[in-house]
Amino acid sequence: MCYGYDGDRALQQSLAGRPTSRRGLLRGLASGAAVAGVAATGLGGSPAHADLRPKPWKKIPPGKISIQLYTLRNAMGPGDSPGFDETMRRLARMGYPKVELAGYGQRTATELRDFLDSLDIHASSSHDGISDSSEALERKLQNAVTLGQQYIVVPYLYSESKDQWKAWAHQMNREAERARSYGLHYGYHNHAHEFTIDLGGGLRPWDVLTSELDPRYVHLEADLYWVVRGGIESGASDPEGFTIETIREAPQQVLQYHVKDRHASDGDMADLGTGMIDFKRIFRAHAVQEYIVENDTPDVTPLHSAEVGYDFLRGLRL
Repeated sequence: MCYGYDGDRALQQSLAGRPTSRRGLLRGLASGAAVAGVAATGLGGSPAHADLRPKPWKKIPPGKISIQLYTLRNAMGPGDSPGFDETMRRLARMGYPKVELAGYGQRTATELRDFLDSLDIHASSSHDGISDSSEALERKLQNAVTLGQQYIVVPYLYSESKDQWKAWAHQMNREAERARSYGLHYGYHNHAHEFTIDLGGGLRPWDVLTSELDPRYVHLEADLYWVVRGGIESGASDPEGFTIETIREAPQQVLQYHVKDRHASDGDMADLGTGMIDFKRIFRAHAVQEYIVENDTPDVTPLHSAEVGYDFLRGLRL
């Protein structure tokens, strides 16, 4: 899902296909992403295409596995059990080498970096809304560098106006070009409505975004649950095929996946490996740099979803 706004409310509205307030959607939390791995990810030069082609891996390397902390929000808030610090310690014990941030756990960027370093966890990515001022953008990017991340991702936008989607794309291009000067990859994270809203004449928000976002600076973080759902709701008979075609046809590179499953019975999100999505087929067709576990509605507990997700990705034979 996307972090930096009222996630539960936005989830309900996205599922229902209703617009939500722009203010709520764009309220971003300061994030992080940094210069670590610049050469490996192609920053400052041509994109690292070789890293994105299908690989002869038998398993996904553990260094490519991460988790979006929004999955764990109900275990990490003030007064929640086990709390932010203990949740992060448990993720480290599970084997997670990376996380995608959803807030700072009531710390500054520097304090959070120190805490994560003590656990040997790398905050490689984060979800952050479009900045409302140049000062906010600089602060967001400076925090990103402090945290040592590689990626910064816009988590959610909703509009039924073609002009609004174009305006957002142009604003993201400007932010992404500035982010590149900091050594950061800047991306966009999808939901289903980018594929299901008709802006007129069959034009979808996805069509606007992929035609307007500058592929030199903006990459895509494909949320596989939402792409599959978008395909199903669009009438695709082969949702995984729809997903693969969507990835292959985009001018922008897909560098990150959000990996969450879908219950066949009711279409709700599912813990990895318990639903109907054929991840092996998708992963064989397109390899990425990060496989990010997520389940907005954990089947048992947030930490259970985290453990099931990590074990599923580590055990998946490609």
